[in-house]
Amino acid sequence: MDAETGSISGGCPFTGDGGVRALLGRTNRDWWPDALDLHILTQGGQSPDPMGEDYDYCEAFNLLDYDAIKADIKALMTDSQSWWPADYGHYGPFFIRMAWHAAGTYRTGDGRGGASSGQQRFAPLNSWPDNGNLDKARRLLWPIKQKYGKHISWADLFVLTGNVAIESMGGPVFGFGGGRKDVYEPEQDIYWGSEEQWVDEGVETRILPDEGKALENPLAAIQMGLIYVNPEGPGGNPHDAEGMARDMRETFARMAMNDEETVALTAGGHAFGKCHGAAKPETLSKAPEGGDIHMMGFGWATDAEQIDKGHITTSGIEGAWTPNPTEWGNDYFRLLFKYDYELVESPAGAKQWQPIDQEEADMAPDARDPSKKVPTMMTTADMALKRDPEYRKISERFLNDQSALDDAFARAWFKLTHRDMGPKIRYLGPDVPSEDLIWQDPIPAGTKVSDSDVASFKSKVLDSGLSVSELVKAAWASASTYRKSDHRGGANGAHIRFDELKNWKANDPEELGKVLSKLDELRGSISMADAIVLAGAAAVEKAAKDGGFDITVPVTTGRGDAKPEDFDAESWEPLEPFADGFRNFLKTKHSVKTEDILIDRASLLGLSIPEMTVLVGGMRVLGANHSSAGDEGVFTDRKGVLSNDFFTHLLDMNTFWEVVDESGDEKFVGRNREDKSEKWTATRTDLVFGSNSQLRSVAEVYGERGHEEKFVKDFVKAWTKVMEADRFDLTYAKYHK
Repeated sequence: MDAETGSISGGCPFTGDGGVRALLGRTNRDWWPDALDLHILTQGGQSPDPMGEDYDYCEAFNLLDYDAIKADIKALMTDSQSWWPADYGHYGPFFIRMAWHAAGTYRTGDGRGGASSGQQRFAPLNSWPDNGNLDKARRLLWPIKQKYGKHISWADLFVLTGNVAIESMGGPVFGFGGGRKDVYEPEQDIYWGSEEQWVDEGVETRILPDEGKALENPLAAIQMGLIYVNPEGPGGNPHDAEGMARDMRETFARMAMNDEETVALTAGGHAFGKCHGAAKPETLSKAPEGGDIHMMGFGWATDAEQIDKGHITTSGIEGAWTPNPTEWGNDYFRLLFKYDYELVESPAGAKQWQPIDQEEADMAPDARDPSKKVPTMMTTADMALKRDPEYRKISERFLNDQSALDDAFARAWFKLTHRDMGPKIRYLGPDVPSEDLIWQDPIPAGTKVSDSDVASFKSKVLDSGLSVSELVKAAWASASTYRKSDHRGGANGAHIRFDELKNWKANDPEELGKVLSKLDELRGSISMADAIVLAGAAAVEKAAKDGGFDITVPVTTGRGDAKPEDFDAESWEPLEPFADGFRNFLKTKHSVKTEDILIDRASLLGLSIPEMTVLVGGMRVLGANHSSAGDEGVFTDRKGVLSNDFFTHLLDMNTFWEVVDESGDEKFVGRNREDKSEKWTATRTDLVFGSNSQLRSVAEVYGERGHEEKFVKDFVKAWTKVMEADRFDLTYAKYHK
């Protein structure tokens, strides 16, 4: 890890040629240029969601006949369909893979991916090589989705089906939480990588130590089109044992899993089912997104006779891991350590490992003919659990302690399928575990503060000697950690008071420490989390009043303070900002434009273009810049007053701008057109609101005469949105009555 940036790949969460293309990599339009483009129908903010604004999914889920749907899903497990027969007469392993791959796209770097919106239905995920034939799993579920309709989302159904599959085969399950609301279009803000080829087209691995190449942030998968690692080995090399363990350790860590969880998930998942590589991949049809219209969204197709025989290819690897592919047990580890393995090729040409001189009793049944016996196999990734010293220690412990494996797998599976859901209060349904888990960032319930106590505290804060700038920066540092992708961070819990967060460079640690210390001294019985937000509100109110507008910044109190023992500092590391355009902070220059990183940060905060724009303008005049930025972008002579000066001066035609030579086009000076005297200094994040036509159109609204009050009100509304973004304790309380 880089000591300066905290990043394995150099700090920037995106690499590439710069601009939006570098932020997003190749788009669906690049991969499938002939696919139907519906974008024109969603312009102007038109929603593709057919359920309408009045639909409350959480309310609908609470009315779900939960026992009935679980019974229907369990019945489906052994209801083999002729158009896609169940291996071993049981769809359980197939559905486990579906759920795993729905959730397994989650990555800690930016919190994106995961199962929460049912994205596996859409490109690119529906056509990734690693998701081969999962289109059939989703179609098998359609009768159940159709039956229960609005009461179960596809996103919840994927995960619930995985749980029922495990239970139906005797496996351990820790619990299930519903509440994942479907979306109806591909998410456009996820960077999946810059490669122009899929993994099965010969693209090299993303980690090449000999060439100094590390896995770039925020990616987690080791190659384009994979969920985790290449099971045949790094770049398809089965002999690179060290590299295989390295790739697994890195990619699972990027998906929030430690070594024990990695071993438990690998072994537990591979206790069930088989791999498919019975035919050459070139004999299959295209992936779903590029398929012919009469295929009705099916991809990787072959003829019915071959399907009936089980001549199916997905990964290209062929065979089961255990002799009992539809029963939970410890045969995976028993066979892994009982036999030596030799390298062989599958019928599809994939490299895999086969037991030497395997006893017939340890062989697996044929997927279509239980009277036949076939050798089991292991992938190169499986072999890492035996080859790598640290993985081997854990594997040997699980080999000799079934209960330890049961517990570890159940917990790791639960984490895998729920990591992107955020606080536990967002979980719905009768199977939500009572135990609080540290990765859920548990926060004790807070206490609502009376109006008189709020007024008294605000008065003390404004008389404390702390400036508007300092109070605004502290509140922003706390609340802006929130990201809508996995609902982590935010002001609730006051995690900002812990040294690991307080000392982030973006937070001006010395100044923030002073502010937090004074607020702690003044707050009395008010939680620190509420105190930080209330102090920020008091500062904004004062700044607005000094500008001639008497306005109240709404604050809903009742936040709790997280306990130190419930704070997982390591898991918070990816939330550290290495650029924050709202504070004009840039730790180091990145390969993408600074303004693009601002857009991404605004997206993670759930902000619209006007909200982002008004917040930047307001933060500048309030003096909320990071200390390293000085007065760059502070286009006002009355710093600390909430005014629209940023916009009026940015758009002033009597000013022209020049690049500060040594800045490498990151910093600029604004000069008077008449005498060339210096008026302002700025960064790219400032000037983009004048240079970009769309952002300028919004900036002009806030710079117009007569819109001074509109600016103040819009700023307060956007500010409050950020401060309240993580208040799921309020918004979800009604679903837990």
